[in-house]
Order: sequence, then structure tokens, then C-alpha cells
Amino acid sequence: QVQLVESGGGLVQPGGSLRLSCAASGRTLSSYAVGWFRQAPGKEREFVSAVSRSGGSIYYADSVKGRFTISRDNAKNTVYLQMNSLKPEDTAVYYCAGSRVSGSSRYDYDYWGQGTQVTVSS
Repeated sequence: QVQLVESGGGLVQPGGSLRLSCAASGRTLSSYAVGWFRQAPGKEREFVSAVSRSGGSIYYADSVKGRFTISRDNAKNTVYLQMNSLKPEDTAVYYCAGSRVSGSSRYDYDYWGQGTQVTVSS
């Protein structure tokens, strides 16, 4: 079983950037595809991005394409989400999750972190 911990959230102005990290312990992260999801108050948890175990396949939600970049460093057991050109509508709790297969549905993922808050506001 793998444990996931997110970090890097915070308050940023519109147009700014943040980099989120998802660090794994318990098992090597290279055994898992990793996805990022977010949940705003009163809304369903939604898919943001995912990367396959090898890093060879990457997926993005249309709402973040061209602004967010997912990457993984298996040697550091960490996956990153670089978020640029942030908008107020990106405000949410961001979660990373691990799965044996890549997917955009939260039901594909078995292991979840506790989440990190991202707030985009002037």
C-alpha cells in the first residue's frame, strides 16, 4: 500500500503560479499511475491531470490544458503539478491519487492524499 502526501498549495494572485508535489511512502510510486483531482466548495471532485507509471502517457482536463504541466520523478518518488496562469476558478482543494491504471475517473484510483488548498484571489 502506498501513502500519498500533497504539498505546495497556498494563496496566489490571478495569473500567478504554484507547483504542487505529491510524495509517496510505503511503496515505490513508479508502481502507480498518478492523477491530480480538485474539489471546490459545493462541487464534485473533478479530474485535473494524470500521468502513467512510466510517464510516457499524460492526460489533462480541457480546463487546464496549456496552463498546467504534470511530471514525475520516480527516483524521488514524487509527482508534480506545475500550475501557471492561475485563475480564480482554479481555487479548490487539490488531491493526488494512485492507481494501477491511468484514468480520468476518480473511481479508477485506490489511494488518495489528504489534499492541499489552492486559493487564487487578488
